[in-house]
Amino acid sequence: MATAALIDSAMRLELDGGLDADNKPVMKYKNFAHVKTTSTPDQLEAVATALAGLQVYPLVGIRRNDSFAIQQ
Repeated sequence: MATAALIDSAMRLELDGGLDADNKPVMKYKNFAHVKTTSTPDQLEAVATALAGLQVYPLVGIRRNDSFAIQQ
């Protein structure tokens, strides 16, 4: 049976970049690699909110991207 081991985690801030010339929404992204794999969703939200305060654009969403190693 295969098992999955969490090896890395990253966080992505999704920011509202306004509208383009055709009035379509523009999204801006900030990526942060090597996030602690043991971080809870509440901890990531707190950090993302603090980092969003340093950004030009308002925060729209937070994504967590986990990488796993599949072992046989």
